[in-house]
Amino acid sequence: MNVSYSVIFDMDGVIFDSEQACLACWREVGEKYGIREIEEVFTRCIGTNKNQTREIVETAYAKAFGSGIADRLLADSSVLFHQNYDDGRLPVKPGVREILEYLKEHDIRTAVASSTRKAVVEKELDEAGFLTYFDKIIGGDAVKISKPNPEIYLLACEELAVNPAETFAIEDSYNGIRSAYAAGMRPIMVPDMIPADEEMRGLSEVVCADLFAVREYLERLG
Repeated sequence: MNVSYSVIFDMDGVIFDSEQACLACWREVGEKYGIREIEEVFTRCIGTNKNQTREIVETAYAKAFGSGIADRLLADSSVLFHQNYDDGRLPVKPGVREILEYLKEHDIRTAVASSTRKAVVEKELDEAGFLTYFDKIIGGDAVKISKPNPEIYLLACEELAVNPAETFAIEDSYNGIRSAYAAGMRPIMVPDMIPADEEMRGLSEVVCADLFAVREYLERLG
C-alpha cells in the first residue's frame, strides 16, 4: 500500500480520557471551595493551555471566591490528578492502540501536538506504552501562541518534514480543529466532551465517533 499522508494527534481527549478525569478532580476540589456547577467553566477551558485556563477560571470565580482562586483550584486539582492517574492509570480512549498499530504497520509518520508541556506528554505516553509509536512530540511549551492559532501544527509538520495539506490532525476540541484547519491540514474530529456543531462539521474533513472509525476511514483511503 502506497500511503501519501501523515497523522498528528492531539493527546488529551483523543489518546487519553484525561478530560473526564480532570473534570472529576475539578469537581472534587470545587466542592472544597464551595464552587458548584463547575462543568461550564471547565468546558470553556478544553483545548486551551495552562495560562488561558487560569485566566478563564480567575475571571469566572475571583469575584465570588477571591483573587487567586484559579491558582488554588488548579494547583489542588493537579495534585489530585497525579495522585489518581500517574503510573499508567490514566484512562485510554477506545481504539488508540489499534490505530497506532495500523499506522506503524504501514510506515505512516506520526506525531503528537498537544497544548500540554512536552515533558508531561512524553511521561504520560511512556507510562501507557505509546511513546515509541510517535516520530515526534510537540508540547505546548514549544510555541508562543496556543491553539486555535496554527503555530503548533505548523511546527509539528515542519518537525515531521511533511506537507500540512497531506497530514491529518486528529482532534476532539473546537480550538484544536480550528488550529489544524488554519494550518492547512486535514482535520478529523473525534468529539469527546463537546459534540461537533455546524462550524466543526464545516472545518473537519470528517467527524468520527471514535478512533476505530478513524482507522476505518484511513483504511478506505488506501
